[in-house]
Amino acid sequence: MSHPTTARWRAGSLGWHLGALALLAVVLYPVAWVIGASFKPSREVVGSLELFPLDPILDNFRGLGDGIADISIATFFGNSLFYAIGSVVGIVVSSSLTAYAFARIRFAGRNLMFTLMIGTLLLPYHVVLIPQYVLFQKLELTNTYVPLLVGKYLATEAFFVFLMVQFMRNLPRELDEAARLDGCGHPRIYWSIVLPLCRPALITSAIFTFINAWNDFMGPLIYLNEPGKYTVSLGMMMFRDQEGVANYGGMIAMSLVALLPVLAFFLAFQRYLIDGMATSGLKG
Repeated sequence: MSHPTTARWRAGSLGWHLGALALLAVVLYPVAWVIGASFKPSREVVGSLELFPLDPILDNFRGLGDGIADISIATFFGNSLFYAIGSVVGIVVSSSLTAYAFARIRFAGRNLMFTLMIGTLLLPYHVVLIPQYVLFQKLELTNTYVPLLVGKYLATEAFFVFLMVQFMRNLPRELDEAARLDGCGHPRIYWSIVLPLCRPALITSAIFTFINAWNDFMGPLIYLNEPGKYTVSLGMMMFRDQEGVANYGGMIAMSLVALLPVLAFFLAFQRYLIDGMATSGLKG
């Protein structure tokens, strides 16, 4: 006969696992729906309640090879890849340099400047949207990727700066002192000592930046005008013609294919993501 405490523990454990499975089903349902809808004709996407089609088709994926409005799908993916990789390089370089200055260099006004930088996290993106657009329009930089990328190279993403600052503050100061005894200055300490030790935080920032840039819709919608420069998120809009008739099957098939680069990037670096979040100073 089992002990009452053991029975209650098993019941609680069973309830916890059932709740977790139910939550997992809710989270994964949209993904399952997208997979099923990508094999349905457009009329069944909005007219059928079945999760998976009884008679799946491959026409939606074959149609992607024909492109959209004489623009190949590879063009949209290439543009998104350029935007995402450019964003990753800018964020990693500029945020790590700024974080090193805040975390390892003592200078007048450091705490005030760091506080002001953190305060920008409370500033909604839409507040500065119109002034930024007017500025880039007067500089004749609209319909280019400059407005989308220039901020990434100027450390305007305060979250990633904060993430790296918290990580760098946990590194022993003795490393800097030992390097100075060997004649190293700040550039050498930053490049040879701090950056290798901050690899988890750097890769964490790279993962989030890649996903955000790849899925970005608002920025390209505002600044890009030519279809040949559209990213994947904008290219999917072109499945709707001028009369408002949408090729839902092709749109969903393209959205499913667009998930693959993000999934591959995440799976390749997920262990660094866990390490970075665990050791970035968020544990208190």
